[in-house]
Amino acid sequence: MKKQVISVEEIKRKLESFCVYQDRCHKEVEKKLSEYNLIPEAKDNILLHLLQENFLNEERFSKSFARGKFRIKKWGKQRITRELQMRDISVYNIKIALNEIDEKEYITTLYSLVEKKNKLVSEENLFKRRKKVADYLLYRGFESNLVYEAINTIQNC
Repeated sequence: MKKQVISVEEIKRKLESFCVYQDRCHKEVEKKLSEYNLIPEAKDNILLHLLQENFLNEERFSKSFARGKFRIKKWGKQRITRELQMRDISVYNIKIALNEIDEKEYITTLYSLVEKKNKLVSEENLFKRRKKVADYLLYRGFESNLVYEAINTIQNC
């Protein structure tokens, strides 16, 4: 059901607060805009306003997205890249976002996840155990060469 709103200015204010609350990508804002029954010129006008006033900034969004997903959810670079691509973020902004992740911290996180998962897996067979740990890390989005290197350096894994 379409929302009934009085004016374009009111929609602008609502979308400004939508963008201020949390960094948003264009796709999210356009989806929110589609909830309102607007002509294309009005939608373009509102998007332009949000861009000019820096409420909407793809580079800032992609950087904070990458930092947050890595630090909080412990996602790897491949998963972050995939998620950003689903949000129609440019390749340039994805590269900039991935540079926000410190390489040393990335490797440290990977090794700590290997050790943590290895302790949780109850499989006795060494090969099955390694596969379970590897599958977990690959799902998290870590690069396969780094995953297998980390697994091979951890004892009893």
